[in-house]
Formats: sequence, C-alpha cells, structure tokens
Amino acid sequence: MSESTRPAAPARPVHSWDEFTTLREVVVGTAVGARLPEQTDPSSWLSCFPKTSAAELAAIEVGAYPQQVVEETEEDLDALVATLRGLGVTVHQPRAVDHAAAFSAPGWKAEGGFHSYCPRDLTLVVGETVIEVASPMRHRYFEVFGLRDLFQEYLLGGARWLCAPRPRLDDGLFEFDADGLPLLGEAEPVFDAANVLRLGRDVFYQVSRSGNELGLKWLESTLGLLGDLRLHPLRDIYGYTHIDSTIALLRPGLVLLNPERISPETVPEPLRGWDVLWCPPAEPSADSPEHALSESWISMNLLMISPDTAIVESEQHSLIKQLEHAGITVLPHRLRHSRVLGGGFHCVTLDIRRDGGLEDYLS
Repeated sequence: MSESTRPAAPARPVHSWDEFTTLREVVVGTAVGARLPEQTDPSSWLSCFPKTSAAELAAIEVGAYPQQVVEETEEDLDALVATLRGLGVTVHQPRAVDHAAAFSAPGWKAEGGFHSYCPRDLTLVVGETVIEVASPMRHRYFEVFGLRDLFQEYLLGGARWLCAPRPRLDDGLFEFDADGLPLLGEAEPVFDAANVLRLGRDVFYQVSRSGNELGLKWLESTLGLLGDLRLHPLRDIYGYTHIDSTIALLRPGLVLLNPERISPETVPEPLRGWDVLWCPPAEPSADSPEHALSESWISMNLLMISPDTAIVESEQHSLIKQLEHAGITVLPHRLRHSRVLGGGFHCVTLDIRRDGGLEDYLS
C-alpha cells in the first residue's frame, strides 16, 4: 500500500473502541521467561486452576515452563508478528521482565511472577485511553512494567494513561465455596482487562472469579469520564475467568458464542437480535495436558483483523469452515501451547489502534 492510499492516522496514538474494525497497531506477547507460580497462594489458585481441588494442586509442577514450550511458542508468535506486519499492522512486543524475581507486599510474598504472554489480560484500551487494571493475581503485580515505556510514548503523543487503584490483595479478598474451591471476594475493586469486551459506545464486563462487582463499579465510574459509554454487566454467564472464550464479537450484528456456557435463551440482552454462530467443539490437539490453564474452548479465542478477516488456530477446521461460510476470510495460524500457557490469539494481543470510532452498534 502506498503512502498516498494509507488511511489518515488518528489524532492520538491510541484509538481502539471495538474488537473487529480494521487493525492498525497492536502489542503481541512473549513467552520468554514464562513460569507457573506456586499454587499454594490463593490468588494463583484462583486465577490458574479455580476448578482444581487443593489435593489435586499438589500434582501440578510449578516454576519455569519447559524450554520446548517457550521456544515453540516464540516460533508461533514470530509467525503471527510476520503476518500482522505483512498486513501493514504496526507491532510492538513487551520489554523482557524477570519473572523469576521474588517480590512482596506487606501482607504477602510472591516467589516470582507469571509471564508476559497475554498483554490483553492486564491492560484495557478504551478509545484514546490506556487503562492498567488491578488484577486479582499477586504474581502479575509488576507484569505490565514491560509495557510502561510504550505507554509513556503514547502519553507523550497525546494519549490518556490511567491506572486502577493498586490493590492490597490481602488474604481477605480470597474466599472459598462449599467445596473448598477459591472465590473472589469484594474487599476491594479488582478485575482483569480480559473480563471486558468493547463495542463502540457499549462495553461488556463479566463478573467472575477474575473480576468482582467492585471492579465493575470502578470501571463504570471511570468510563463516565471518557465519553458517552454504556457498561453492560454480564452475570451468571461464566463464573471462572475471562470472557473471550465465551463471547467473540466478529462484526456488527454477528457474534460467536460458546454453546456450553450460553444457550439461545441466555444470550445477553444487548446481543439479542444479532446473528449467532455457535462455536463447534474444539478439534483434538497435542496441547491437551492434564492440568491446563485454559479449557478446550480457547479454540474460539480468535483475533479479528477487520470485519471480514480473522486469525484462527489452524487446527480448528470446523470453526474455520463456519467462519468462512459467514463471509469471513480466515488466516490460519499455529499456537501450539495455547492451553498450557493460557491464551489464544485474542489473549496474546492488545490492539492499540483500530479504525472504528465511538459507534452505537446496538440501536
């Protein structure tokens, strides 16, 4: 594409209001230094294996991920970066973070961090504003520092840069159900950015073990400062972690839904009247460990490049056919250890600029 035919750059360096209009700039994560934190910590148990009993946790090996997992993931992410740049997308990757370094707060200590594989988890972009969220997982407290230099550039270029209140993450935040499994309490506002989906002037927030009601309240109060935005709480949809293996917004009027978590009767009210694609079950893959951070539904965790182009895991043949039947061109890519590391193509990216604006797609 020649310079004369390129679309005009937005007034600010950050401009992303939705999940599907044409992508112009993005962050892609890295698996370098990835490690699984100790599961005796309640925040790690809650964030990583909330369906696993305390007795079963003892069988899970923690510490640095195998070198093969890291190297093959880096190969797959390099291929993703090459494809995105080939499409004219500007790509950034996080600065290396030493996830093996221990750190502490007054009420707790972490023997190390987690990974920089999923930049979507800890940063929410709403329009021209970068928001660092308050994750409930202690081991991710400093993870976003790998992107701070980039965010500072955006600030100097005219973007807004906000941070949610830094959480204490004391033990009182973490509760347990009748079966002894971890729950997220309401002691302070905490949520992961991957609990949120953006649709122009409408924003969806999933209340779950990775985002509490106080986090919803804080986000609602903050969005009121950023424009004429409507926040839609999603309750009783999926009570565990992030939203992007349950709902994928493909283009205005078309949504991909997880049939195990949503039925025709429980489609969220704002999306009723939209055309629905029901995600087929995941195709079998070699990446099916006994203890995985992601369920098989990570298969629907796709990245929209534009309203008619998607990047999808190459082994998901049934999903690819379904998307193509809906008029979406699929660019298949490998992401061999998405379940082991806990993230698909939506998770491992953070879109910074898309063409869409503050549109009302629901009226």
